[in-house]
Parts: sequence; structure tokens; C-alpha cells
Amino acid sequence: MGLKNRCILSLLEDKTSNFKDKTALGIKGEFGWREFSYKGLGLLSRKVARYIIEELKIEKGAKAAILSESKPEYGVCVFSSILAGLTCVPLDIKLTKYELNSILSDAAPEIIFVSKKYFETAKLLALEISPIKHIIAIDEYFRGENSVNIYDLPDLYDAKWRIRGSNSTAFIIYTSGTTGAPKGVEITYKNITSQLNDLEDVLSVILPRSGVKTLSILPMNHLFEMTVGFSTFLNFGFSVYYTQSLKPRDILGIMDEKQIEFMIVVPAFLKLLKTSIENEVKNSSKVSQSVFNIAFLAAKFIPFYFVKKLLFKKIHRKFGGKFVGCISGGAPLDVKVGRFFERIGIKVYQGYGLSETSPVVSVNVDKRRVINSVGRPLKGFEAKIDNETGELLVKGASVMKGYHNRPDLTAEVIDKDGWLHTGDIAKIDKDGHIYITGRIKNMIVLQGGKKVFPEEVETVFERGKLISEVCVFGDMRTFGAKDGAEEVAMVVVPKEELYEEHSEDDVKKLVMDEIKLLGQKLTQYKRPSNVIIRREPLERTTTRKVKRNEVKKLLAFAK
Repeated sequence: MGLKNRCILSLLEDKTSNFKDKTALGIKGEFGWREFSYKGLGLLSRKVARYIIEELKIEKGAKAAILSESKPEYGVCVFSSILAGLTCVPLDIKLTKYELNSILSDAAPEIIFVSKKYFETAKLLALEISPIKHIIAIDEYFRGENSVNIYDLPDLYDAKWRIRGSNSTAFIIYTSGTTGAPKGVEITYKNITSQLNDLEDVLSVILPRSGVKTLSILPMNHLFEMTVGFSTFLNFGFSVYYTQSLKPRDILGIMDEKQIEFMIVVPAFLKLLKTSIENEVKNSSKVSQSVFNIAFLAAKFIPFYFVKKLLFKKIHRKFGGKFVGCISGGAPLDVKVGRFFERIGIKVYQGYGLSETSPVVSVNVDKRRVINSVGRPLKGFEAKIDNETGELLVKGASVMKGYHNRPDLTAEVIDKDGWLHTGDIAKIDKDGHIYITGRIKNMIVLQGGKKVFPEEVETVFERGKLISEVCVFGDMRTFGAKDGAEEVAMVVVPKEELYEEHSEDDVKKLVMDEIKLLGQKLTQYKRPSNVIIRREPLERTTTRKVKRNEVKKLLAFAK
């Protein structure tokens, strides 16, 4: 199945031809299951691509944005963009209109594919972003004003498909968007092809067979999902099913109904699932609790997964009976959570990567008992540790082309020798296994794998009329369901003149009201969950940079 020296277009042709009537993508809606076969996915993608090329006359290399929840039609948007020679810009549906406006102003797409749920937002954005000329709706039974629907296009499937160079940009993945200069990671065809090659080796170890059924729970704008849970799985001829609910009960229902065997997840989902299982055990009879506890202790000394599955047969039945395990990425895996699932017979393969590496750098497929290792680098990567800082540096064919329109930022992370500075502190053992031990960069990684850049959030709040200084950083929760999870925290210094006219309590109230108002420009997960208001100026270096670590101590004192 090797993809070496082959273009993505020939991959599309081969897979839709080889797997034909096999289910490629499916989703459960209010009227039951809706599924695309590989052949159907290929035909609809060709129909849309032909329309873009022949009717809309969009030039090769133009951009097409996608604003939609995950669904089979999303795959059509991706594949038709590739066939038409466009650059695909997947958008985060959780972003506010303000954030989307900033991203689209930078990307300047000519087309926006949109689902019914986000159609009104797309309409407003098209009015404000002049490059957007065409709105294309993707839901079968929805017709929107001033738009066309992919299902209404003529049944014409042939055009001269556009082959682009290996260094051409296939995707732009935005990791931030509220500042005046959004940060879009440019992923090339070479990057994607290299990832597919490397991940073939990984999946051949994990799932050495075809016909696997997988469940997708991550958004398609998440590069981890796009590269692994979509592109790689389809490359293997797997069937990918989507869910509209993230409630454990609904997910387990689909896993049972479709006999799901594998998933791509973030650690937060595994933690939620572990809690759900533990609560069910807690609410069972005393006898059932004792049986579970004895089996859980015994499983520690059992190396065979089929025996563990028998010990926890009741739990595995709830998963559908066929579930093998998952690749976990996007954020650090809690070792206790990983061990729990391994103990009950579900394999958890911890991976590591970042958007700038397309995104997977490594997956722990061979050192199964060392949960905190993220594995060896994929064959397309070299990895080393900076002797001075302890930072993990990587180099390889999957390293991004750069940040869109930001050569300055690109030069900050990719040095002259081609090494990408990940910003993560790590160690590499004698066998080449990587262990992530900390972070150099300011980026905050939330429990669900979402990334928050403090500078991006600060830019929004610095515009406040009542605010003098702002410092945003990650704060580790040490209690409750989110114990061990990082959250967004902020220290704010109000303008001094406010204290001349108002009491300290009134100043706090006025500033908090402004913070709530400004926060509406940010998607929910980026809004600070912990805010400290103080009168004294923030500590700064001689070059006037805020000393984040010193400011962070203020939060510790406030707790």
C-alpha cells in the first residue's frame, strides 16, 4: 500500500476503486444511519470538484474554507478541494464570529463550504470578507439563500484534475485567530504523504487487518483527526462513523450498534469514560463491586489481553465486544487513566505531535508497559534534545512549510538547519523512546487537547478601556473532576485613575463586567476561568516583558 512518490490524487482514485461498495463514512441522524460507500464518496467528490473547475472557474491554488461539524459530507469538501487543486482551510466551529472573521481575512478563501447549522454565520462572514465569492451548502435537505447545494449539482463526474507540486499547501490549520495576525500552519502534500507513509507502519502493528470499523469523536479541523482518523483510516479501507453526541451513553450505544473496534481520542475523553465506568461499578451491588475489585487486582499480573477481556466481559459488552483500543493524543495522558484501561483489556497507544508536524511525531506501539512514553519517532522524523534548554527538536518530511503570511514566526520555530523547536521539554532514552516532561513555550494545553495561546487572549483584553495590564497563563487544577487539568487564568491591573473615582470593590466590579463583555469575542474554552484583579503593576524584565512565572505566583497566593 506504499505511498512513496505517489500523489494524493492517485490515492483517491485507488481507494474509491478498490473498496467500492464498502462503507467509508457514516453518521447517525434523526432518520437513522446515513452512509457513504467509497464509490459514493468518490463520485460526489468528483461532482463537486468538476463544478468548482468548470462552472465556478476557480483558479488552481485558491482556498476553500469548511465551516461544519464532522459528517460524511466534510470528507467530500476535503477531497473535492484536492481534486480541484485548492488549498483547504478547516475552521473550528467553536470559534466566535469575531475569531472566524480574523482567520478568514488572513486566509482569503473564495469558497466556503458550510453545514445547515452554521449557514447564517457563513452568510454574515461572506458579507464582511470580500474574497469569499461562493457559499456551498453540504446538507442534503437544506437549501440556503444565495448558495448552491452539493446534492443539486449536475451529475457530471469528469474534469481535468489538477495535480499540484509536493511542496504546495494542501491545508492551512489555524491554531490562533484573535490577534491582528492569525497563525495558520501550512501543511503541504509532501507533509501529508509522509504522514500516511509513516502511519502505515504504526497501524500495521496496531490493526494488521482491513475492514476495521472506527468511531470519530474529534472535530475534523483538528489535524490529529484529519490526518489519522480520516486520511489514514480511509487509506487502510476502514469504515469511519461519526457521532453527534459526546455523552458516554450515546457513544457506547454507537460502539455497540456498529461494533466499533478502534478510535482516535484525547485524554479528556478517556478520563470521562473511566469516571463513567467507575460510577457504574460504584452503583452496582456489593457482590458486583467485590468481583470487579478482585478482577482489577488480578489483571495487574495478567499479560494477555484476551484474558483481561474475559475478566471484564460485562464492560467489553458495553463497548460492543469488538473494541481493541485507541490512540490518545493532543494533550498528555494521565498515567492512572492509561493504566486503568490497559488493566481492563483496552489498549491505549499514547502519541505525540503538534500541528506544525502534520501532526504525529511518535506513537508508543512497542513499550506498552511504560505508559508515560510517547514512543519512538516515526520513521520520517529525526529527534534530538537541545543540550542547553532540554527542548525537543524534530526534523523530517512532515514538518510544516511554515506559518501562513508569517515568515517571522516561522523563523522563530524552524532554525536554519531545518530543526523544528517544539517548545516541549523532553528526554530520549537509549532505545530512542521520547518522554515529554514539560514545556518551554507559553501555550496552554487544556484537558480536551485544545491549545490556547496566552498572547492571543491578552490581545483581546488589552483593548479594555478600564484595563492597564494583562497576563494570561495556564493554571493546574488540583481538585474535582478536572484534577490535573490545565485551565486559563488571568491577572489584570486596572487603570490607576479608576481608583480616584471608585472604591476598590467598585473597581473590581467594573473591570469584571468589562472582562465578561470582552470575553464574548473569544470562544468559550479560551475565556479565563480564574481572574485576579490587582492594583500593583506586573513585574517586568529590563526589556519590559512580563515575568509570567512571577505573575503566576500571585495565583498560588490567592488560592
